[in-house]
Amino acid sequence: MQPQYTTPRPVRHGVGEETLRNIHALHRQATSPFTVADAAAILSLDPGRTRQLLAYLAKRGWLARVRRGLYANVPIDADDARTWQEDPWAIAARAFAPCYIGGWSACEHWGLTDQIFREIVVVSGRQIRQRHQDIQGIGYRVKVRPIEKLFGTRTVWRGRVQVAVSDPARTIVDVLDDPALVGGMRHGAEVVNAYFTEGHRDDVRLLEYAERLGNRSVFKRLGYLIEALQLDAPDLAGECLRHQSTGLSALDPTSPARGRILRRWNLRVNVVVP
Repeated sequence: MQPQYTTPRPVRHGVGEETLRNIHALHRQATSPFTVADAAAILSLDPGRTRQLLAYLAKRGWLARVRRGLYANVPIDADDARTWQEDPWAIAARAFAPCYIGGWSACEHWGLTDQIFREIVVVSGRQIRQRHQDIQGIGYRVKVRPIEKLFGTRTVWRGRVQVAVSDPARTIVDVLDDPALVGGMRHGAEVVNAYFTEGHRDDVRLLEYAERLGNRSVFKRLGYLIEALQLDAPDLAGECLRHQSTGLSALDPTSPARGRILRRWNLRVNVVVP
């Protein structure tokens, strides 16, 4: 069962002058979402008193309780405090840090897909037990990697929050490493084709990232797709041949292990790509 962090919020109620000053201080200084420790430092209060205050403000509609210990400022001019939501990427940046937005979410950001996905894909360096979570009514799918593998990102601003998102080349390498991050290799092939044909192509960076990630199956899948999709990248395909491992891999590890074996790429072609 997925953990639920959606907390109904009442219509905003009036507060006293001191509490109102605290609200304004949080709006001025807190990068939303923020923790109890963040608020305690801003308000110069002890953690216990701060926790009580934040719970009180959330109950009265002045803050949104994103999840346990994590809050967001509800804009003063919000039409309805009960239904207001923080930006999902900003939530991910704090809830799963250190992390970056990846998979199909990064594909949407870079224009590599026209499909719309309901979940936000997050690649995190933390050991997250629940890989599918619902926060404020938004689904998050979490992929866990070692911290040293969180490379190849760019920073984007979401309001006042800096969020890391995999750059186009890293997005492709992640897709080739784990096609489930875009719903399988059938869609992954479309993403790869868009990368090569719509202005994102960077062969050097692609090879560098694949080498750093350390999964030789990435080279097999990339080389195969270059040939299957008839992409104009013979030198890159040659590098993929040179870097591939000798063991047999599946084109799509999320699909049944059946289909022809292509010895040139040591690859079981178990899905049909466009």
